[in-house]
Amino acid sequence: MIVNGLISSGSYAIASAGNPPGLLPAREQMALSLGWHIILACFGVAFPTMIYVVHRRGIRRNDRIALGLARRWSKVAAVLFAIGAVSGTILSFEMGLLWPGLMGRFGDVLGLPFALEGISFFVEAIFLGIYLYGWDRMPPRRHLAMLIPMGFAGIFGTFCVLSVNAWMNAPTGFRIAADGTVTDVNPWRAMFNDAVWLQFAHMWVGAFMLVGFVIAAVYAVGMLKGRRDEHHRMGFTVPFVFATVAALLQPLLGHVLGLQTGDRQPAKLAAMELSLNTEQRAPLNVGGFLVDGHLRWALSIPRLGSIIARNSFTRSVPGLNDVPADQRPPANLVHWSFQSMVGIGTALALLVALFWLARWRKQDLLQHRLFLRLAVIAGPLAVIALEAGWVTTEVGRQPWVVWHILRTTDAASPSSWLWLSYALAFVVYVGMTIGAVVVLRSMARRWRAGEEDLATPYGPGAGPADESAASDNTSGYPTAVDDTGTSTIR
Repeated sequence: MIVNGLISSGSYAIASAGNPPGLLPAREQMALSLGWHIILACFGVAFPTMIYVVHRRGIRRNDRIALGLARRWSKVAAVLFAIGAVSGTILSFEMGLLWPGLMGRFGDVLGLPFALEGISFFVEAIFLGIYLYGWDRMPPRRHLAMLIPMGFAGIFGTFCVLSVNAWMNAPTGFRIAADGTVTDVNPWRAMFNDAVWLQFAHMWVGAFMLVGFVIAAVYAVGMLKGRRDEHHRMGFTVPFVFATVAALLQPLLGHVLGLQTGDRQPAKLAAMELSLNTEQRAPLNVGGFLVDGHLRWALSIPRLGSIIARNSFTRSVPGLNDVPADQRPPANLVHWSFQSMVGIGTALALLVALFWLARWRKQDLLQHRLFLRLAVIAGPLAVIALEAGWVTTEVGRQPWVVWHILRTTDAASPSSWLWLSYALAFVVYVGMTIGAVVVLRSMARRWRAGEEDLATPYGPGAGPADESAASDNTSGYPTAVDDTGTSTIR
């Protein structure tokens, strides 16, 4: 007998005889790696577009401040890309090392998007290198054009990775024979599964939201320290515009994705809403915990749960009591991560609405320290919201790594030595975090001191030949950045 890869709860599933010793370290290491890498992936998606905007403005308006921002942001992007290359390489090995039950069995299904993501990575690296080297060496418009394939490569690479995650939520593109073997593999169908487009759109917009708020927060710190020049105002405003669009669009995308989740993964929706019993006109439970099978300390708003979760006054919200006990996700963690994401997202949307409403009324909130403090806080809050969203997605799918096909316990490695791997990964990520902070702070300090080229012993501008080329600049760019009051990223 052969069954389709997209199966209901009563269909074929791989049973678990017990938790392997590698399950907990595999989960811990994957959470660490993905939680760390996802922030850098956001910069790979959104940062090239923001650099393109300021670079294009600099060329079209002969704006030295905008060109200075583009030059500096490109060097920050290079640092983040280099660190992301390391963490991404670690992740590629972790999939097989930590989850042999998944990759060994479904490698043929998932190989295509992983291969295309690798190609996208190299395309992005190539054009980033050309863009970095092209300053003062290429005609301005041709140099600007290097950002286009770089940006698209980052977006497509993210789509490829998201397609794998979406496939775990909506598996298709294969069949399982009666003996459990995977047959009739269609990798294109698996990659372009039913869940990929909404999940990718949610992540794509989330990337611009995170990067926009984080970069704006950097310049808000500078303005709080008294650096209220045009450099800082532009450095704040450009990413804040992107963050504004993303923050206002994201609730709509999240709502539509939530409606899809209710139809496809009712157990996840029940945990998100902390709903015990399936009921019509269900209340919205704000806060609260599930304790010994009872809902405690929640603020229940009548009927609002059905309206928000099901887009209806009468449709039922599924309850955890209708889900077999061994197929329920950790409800409290899913509920609080989901509500943290929604609460932060709502607060950030209100913040950007306040800023532009004040601007429409001819009030400049960048002159108000309270708003600048809120803008600084918005940066880390955007990171927390993104991480909370991924906790909701991944923990809410438990106990399945492939929805109703493969349990997480059966996908994990049986090796207890994974604790050593986890310890090594932890040391590597701590080291990379420290290294990134040290390098970026050093760059900022040197920019404040008036250095622009930041030459290295191995890069462009390092030797006499490069210095001569810079002095004989024929690229069409201004030979220096106007540093009068505009010489820093802080």
